[in-house]
Parts: sequence; C-alpha cells; structure tokens
Amino acid sequence: MHFKKQLKNMFRNSIRLKIGTPAKEIPGGTRFGGAPDVPADFEWPVFTGEWYGEGMGTRKERPLSFLAQFDCAGLAAYDADGLLPHTGLLSFFYEVETQRWGYDPKDAGCARVFWFEDAAPLHRMEPPAALREEHPPYTLPDFGVFPPLKIALESVPSLPGAADYICLLPGLAPGDWARFEKERAMFGMEPEGQISKLLGWPDVIQSNMTTECELVSRGYYLGDAWADVPDAEIREAERSSFEGWRLLFQLDSLQKDGVDLMFGDCGRIYFYIRTEDLKARRFDRTWLILQCD
Repeated sequence: MHFKKQLKNMFRNSIRLKIGTPAKEIPGGTRFGGAPDVPADFEWPVFTGEWYGEGMGTRKERPLSFLAQFDCAGLAAYDADGLLPHTGLLSFFYEVETQRWGYDPKDAGCARVFWFEDAAPLHRMEPPAALREEHPPYTLPDFGVFPPLKIALESVPSLPGAADYICLLPGLAPGDWARFEKERAMFGMEPEGQISKLLGWPDVIQSNMTTECELVSRGYYLGDAWADVPDAEIREAERSSFEGWRLLFQLDSLQKDGVDLMFGDCGRIYFYIRTEDLKARRFDRTWLILQCD
C-alpha cells in the first residue's frame, strides 16, 4: 500500500514555536512565562488536586502556573488556515505541581485557556505568592513561576504520525507501517529538538489523544486500561474524534535560561479543543493531556 497521496491530503498548518532568550514583558506581547496581561477583574485560576509533596494523598488547592500568551494579531501571518482569532490575547495556564495527565474527568480545571478579545485594557498581574513558595520534593524557589522568554514563530506544515494514522485507517497490515514511516519521512518534516507549536498535528509520544479527549468528555475514567469503556463506545469515539477535536497548543519540556519545566519524564502537554468550540472561540472548553516516555 502507498501512503503518499493520502498524506498529501492530510497536511495541516502548524505554528512552530521557538522558545528562546530572555524577553522584556511588553504589554500584550507574545512570550513564554513572566507575568500575564489580564483584565482588571481577572481571577487567577486554581485547581484542587492530589498533593504529591509532604502529606501525599491529600487534596489541596493550588494556583495554576502561567505558561504563555500570544498576541493574536501577530499570529495572523502564520495562521494559514485562519483558525485562530486575529485580535486580542490568547493565554495558557497549567497546574505544574500535581501535573494531571487528563485521563480522569476530575482533571477538569487543571489547565485553562483564556481569550481576551480586546487587549487594550489589559494590565500585568503578578503570580500569586503561593506559586513562589518552596514545596517538597521541589527545592527550587519560585517553582511554578517562569522567567519571561521570547517566542519566535514559523508556519510549518505537519502530518499525522503513526499513532494518529492507525486510527484514521484502521485495519492496516503490520507490514504497511514500515512503508508508512518511509513515505512520511520523504516529506522531510521530521522535527528535531524541542517541539512546541500551535495547531497542526501533534507530535505524539504514546498514543492517539483525540479519542481520549472524546471519552473523558463523556465522563469515562481512562486510568485503568479503559476497562470500563464499552468497545462500541471506543469505536464510535475513534470515528468521530478526529473531526471533533483539534490540537490547539503543544508545549514541550523546557530546560533553558532559568526555566526548569519537566512534564513527567521529558514529556509534553497538549491542549485540545473541539472544532466547533474553536470556531465559536469557546477557549474555556479545552482539555489537557500529558504524555511522556
């Protein structure tokens, strides 16, 4: 079986992010870390999750960490498919201490996305003091607060990897996969190093995530090999989830310029959003998944 024609029809534009050197916190500007620009009535998001430090097993409310913000007007030149808003500010938060994986419906709220449609009245808001405390087993001060870094943007085409492709075309013979990998590699789009992006196909570490998003959104707990999910429900979710869900933001582990942010064991986090919610700008309905080796 040949995959070249099929792969050509699956191209999705992505906005590759190169997170680099220290940045000045320009109001409304695109950057990783620092302090976010928010409206005057903004309430810093919190999440109540299982405590992993002293007192493990108890549940505790923690502020989410500010990860990054994007000037939507600046994204417009790189958003070839016109999927993102072209005005305002798009901001991402995640609770980095408990680091929920997204396979439990109770993980709702561990990550938040905000779209501030009008960036003009926004002001800089310092992270809560609770993020600046030391928490065992972490010994670094300001765990969960990151220095501001520049983000360079680049429009890059992307293709699905094998983990997604096997769900798009179920029933392929085992011998087809070597050919798939070879023909996919011929497009010369295999990323190297730190891989963070907006939109496009995800760089999957473990398995397909759209099905996971769909099933968790239906209330299924997926932390036990999906034992409680009916087979028919899984098959239906596999069929519908590729059109129903899209990658919004992928953030890789990052260790540079004073940032020590590790997701699991050198993993990534992925913000997914329903296609209909992206069109309607309902960014409060995103779902986060963490994957690592």
